[in-house]
Amino acid sequence: MERWLTCGEAWIGLMRHVWTTGEVGLDDRGPVIEASSRLFEIAALGWDDPIIQTYGDAEAVARYTAKFTRTDVVPPFKYSYGARLRDLRGVDQLDWVIELLRARPWTKSGWISLTVPGERQDAVPCLAALAFRLRSRRMAMTATFRSQNAYTSYLNYIPLRAVQLEVAEAVGVPAGTMRVFVDVPHVYIADTGAVTGVLAGTATRSAA
Repeated sequence: MERWLTCGEAWIGLMRHVWTTGEVGLDDRGPVIEASSRLFEIAALGWDDPIIQTYGDAEAVARYTAKFTRTDVVPPFKYSYGARLRDLRGVDQLDWVIELLRARPWTKSGWISLTVPGERQDAVPCLAALAFRLRSRRMAMTATFRSQNAYTSYLNYIPLRAVQLEVAEAVGVPAGTMRVFVDVPHVYIADTGAVTGVLAGTATRSAA
């Protein structure tokens, strides 16, 4: 498993994996380059990350943050992660997992699903689940993506860190590393110019 010190380095690593090993495929939004699944850990996440400040899309930060914090659907997205975390069929899933971890700190059942049976076929969320584990007195979290656009992946990781910190603080422990599993990482052909530009500017980055 890859281990990255920062979110920016993980972002570069996922894009490089897709760019160097992927194959051409199709998506509802157009042709893509798809690669094999990836599992990695990120130690530090923040908008002050120098790679993200240099190469990231500052205008998209507020939109992606709202996707995780608001319970209404923010255009152009088709669903709200905030609603699925805090009001999925009337259940506040973050409250549920916090109470579970307080009552049974050793549990392996701190699993939140963000999908529901019979989902609209054009609106199945890319983030499928979150798992929380209290280990070594720290709150670990795994985010499972059924699919992810590697070019914009960092815009999901940093809001997810805020979710991890929220659960950790409520349980009364510090946050540990964040683990990410992406089943189908990809980039859109339309974004390849931007992807190669970022990769060229960060060519020396590698996993620990």
